[in-house]
Amino acid sequence: MGCARDAILEALENLTADELKKFKLKLLSVPLRDGYGRIPRGSLLPMDAVDLTDKLVSFYLEGYGAELTAAVLRNMGMQEMAERLQEVTLQALHFVDQHRAALITRVTDVDGVLDALYGKVLSDEQYQAVRAETTNPTKMRRLFSFAPSWNQTCKDLLLQALRETQPYLVADLE
Repeated sequence: MGCARDAILEALENLTADELKKFKLKLLSVPLRDGYGRIPRGSLLPMDAVDLTDKLVSFYLEGYGAELTAAVLRNMGMQEMAERLQEVTLQALHFVDQHRAALITRVTDVDGVLDALYGKVLSDEQYQAVRAETTNPTKMRRLFSFAPSWNQTCKDLLLQALRETQPYLVADLE
């Protein structure tokens, strides 16, 4: 079991029955990142903490699932629990997940990164879709729109491409 999954489960198990019900209702209305859908209400409402954790991780993966859980907890006024969850998961997040915002705004050689990922991580359609964007930040946003389906190896390959094309940026972020 992953570290983020364990942290999500611990947070949800510490909620009372009423708080868990409120959490599920707020989860249905919290803003989501592009590329993510909502967990259907019918399957969400009867879940206990264990089932809900599994559903969050399967729908949103561990990193974004933990981020979303923390956002809902903050929305419920449970700041301390949200901060604990965020601290635990931040340590477990991959470099590219942890520094997503900075990478979107600061990568200058997106084409070099794309070339390194072509055929290994990106399909031809994905490669062309990112290349079609007009600015580096929109290219990086588009690249990250494919990230929900990436596994650890794909993220490692992105990090390797960034180290080769943007060594000073990666060193600064590390």
